[in-house]
Amino acid sequence: MSTLREVKDRIASVRGTLKITSAMKLVASSKLRKAQRAIEALRPYEEALLKILSEVASGSVCKGKTGEGKTVILAFSSNSSMCGAFNNNLIKKLKDAIEDAGGPLEVWAFGKKVAEAMKKAGSPAARDYSHLMAQPEFNPAAAISAELRQFFDDGAVSRVLLVYNHFVSTSRQEVVVEPFLGEERSFAPAQDDRGAPDPTSVILSEAKNLSSEEYILEPSREELMETLLPQVLDLKLYGALLDSAAAEHAARMIAMQAATDNAESLLAELTLEYNKGRQQKITAEILDLVGGAAR
Repeated sequence: MSTLREVKDRIASVRGTLKITSAMKLVASSKLRKAQRAIEALRPYEEALLKILSEVASGSVCKGKTGEGKTVILAFSSNSSMCGAFNNNLIKKLKDAIEDAGGPLEVWAFGKKVAEAMKKAGSPAARDYSHLMAQPEFNPAAAISAELRQFFDDGAVSRVLLVYNHFVSTSRQEVVVEPFLGEERSFAPAQDDRGAPDPTSVILSEAKNLSSEEYILEPSREELMETLLPQVLDLKLYGALLDSAAAEHAARMIAMQAATDNAESLLAELTLEYNKGRQQKITAEILDLVGGAAR
């Protein structure tokens, strides 16, 4: 049986842990609200751009150069731990994507955890953009998107995939593998399970909802496509950053809530054990006093 001193020390330790987990939960909750606001601010512009693109792209198909270029996988993780299975699920899905891709490929890491996992596996990430996960920004994401487009047009890259955690709700995040370049996809915004336009449902396919004869376009359809497609791709990559960040904060908030609940439960058990031990000690001392007086 633990001594009262040991139980008291454990109570102090659990209380300290409880303060930390509670604080981390509040911080994650605050960051999640900020990330959600960023996504909500992005969505109206994205919806409008996709609508224009679907109309302009009607009757045409946009294709890049095909070649024997390598596959590039952009993997998004967190920079820190204590977010449940967030990173483990992402790394498992990334390994599956690497196996399925075959041929020459590179992994570009967005997050320290995926960079560390690749290094541990003996295949270090070709590039590390972990700093963008701490503070997602549009301009750096657009610069990366532009570089990938150039590689794709030159034939150095034949396909680009995104692997990230999609924020579904506060209690649910799903790891998705999506084409970014090199595979055909619909321009029309799809609906996610919340009924909102899914920002992942863009890029490189034929839109069939409108006839090419319904509009007179100035400048030409091709010139408009050349202008709109880069914007859609830039927005897609930035959206993946925001989506992954929101999923991370949600996962950490849930993990810290579970840790807080466990700490509170353990604290109650230890407090009860301490009180029982203290009561037993007091009872024993009283019995000693009574016994001594009787003698």
